[in-house]
Amino acid sequence: MTATKQPSASSVIAMPEQRVVQVQDLSVRFATSERVVDAVRNLSFHVDRGETLAVVGESGSGKSVTSLALMRLVEHGGGKIVAGHMHLRRRNGQMLDLVNASQAAMRGVRGADIAMIFQEPMTSLNPVFTVGEQIAESIRLHQGKSASEAKAEVLRMLELVRIPEARRVLERYPHQLSGGMRKRVSLAQTFINGPQILLMDEPCSALDPTSTRVIEETMTELRKEVTIVIVTHNMQQAGRVSDRTGFFLHGELVEYGPTEEMFTRPKDPRTEAYITGRFG
Repeated sequence: MTATKQPSASSVIAMPEQRVVQVQDLSVRFATSERVVDAVRNLSFHVDRGETLAVVGESGSGKSVTSLALMRLVEHGGGKIVAGHMHLRRRNGQMLDLVNASQAAMRGVRGADIAMIFQEPMTSLNPVFTVGEQIAESIRLHQGKSASEAKAEVLRMLELVRIPEARRVLERYPHQLSGGMRKRVSLAQTFINGPQILLMDEPCSALDPTSTRVIEETMTELRKEVTIVIVTHNMQQAGRVSDRTGFFLHGELVEYGPTEEMFTRPKDPRTEAYITGRFG
């Protein structure tokens, strides 16, 4: 096996003012005693403030690994970033290369600068506390607000993600909610620290058409407050909600650019086949 160049410390790069993330030549590898998998290879893209980027591809194409890499969570699953850089403009304006950031620095990034909603919302929801209790507790812990102030903030968050009868939902346990409602509660929970970037992994998987429509409409409204990166296998959904799209295949970014342009004038025949359902 050939040696892989390790990520090296780099000086802060200059980015356009509207840019919040710039990924350069990123490669992620997973190694076991039996085999080595290069899950993402030589990946480069950027995300600008206020836009929605769709990361699209089949299962195993590298799209979810990319979102986990942005949170530096691939290391917890046996993965390793073996090359490249991920430059982040933090909320305070400071620049940080996430690849070389310390674990202490990443703890400050997660939730505050970048938040993630996982495909299964029960991953982040505690089944033994009501919706109101667990979100309010996080608000008190991170923002130092009183119980009444925290409850008011929870209601604001639930209304932000278009949850009807928010006061009733406050008293519900996660298992008492539908899948679509749990997704929206999880979405509300991510806004505790006011992140500037929201990663959403398959936000509409296993949802009925009505719940899917509500989630997509909510995403459109949230663009006023947060930059969104959505991971999805659904190219049509990407067309409905995103400004820019990246199509992944076998760990590589096949095509990347404005969503409308990709749908109407795809440059790669594999992209066209995926859009039209002829891929495979």
